[in-house]
Amino acid sequence: MSWYTIYTKHRHEDFVASRLQDIRLEVLNPRLKHRKYQRNKIIEVVEPLFPCYLFANFDKDKYSHLITYTRGVRYIVGKGNPIVVHDEIINTIRDRMEDGNIIVIKPQRFEKGDRVLIKDGPFKDFYGIFEREVKGPERVMILLDAIYYRLEIDGYFLRKM
Repeated sequence: MSWYTIYTKHRHEDFVASRLQDIRLEVLNPRLKHRKYQRNKIIEVVEPLFPCYLFANFDKDKYSHLITYTRGVRYIVGKGNPIVVHDEIINTIRDRMEDGNIIVIKPQRFEKGDRVLIKDGPFKDFYGIFEREVKGPERVMILLDAIYYRLEIDGYFLRKM
């Protein structure tokens, strides 16, 4: 038995994972928990780490045909000759997971004077200088380069340059 990657229809990862688990296959369907700026507010979302892909541990001679014809599956990556995913890759993904199959993105740590880029929100693609952390969950104060304005922002939306 080896690990293989299965390519699914869009947003069918959970459905396919459930079907494969029903036939007693070991499935890894990693999810990513992060914050997103949507409709003028910050929301926390859980999305597939690899959209349209999941991993399954199975005997390719015994299960390939069954998996290929499972509803929601497009194909096993490698098609006629499925490509094995090494255990080190699966273990690396598992090591980063918390709360079941979820990988949580935590904000980077910054030091005063670090140059940062805003990744999301109304100030997306603006550069600034990190000043300090402020009271509140994951909030920081930066000085925007373009207009020399101090801005309090969620640390999740910053990337160190």
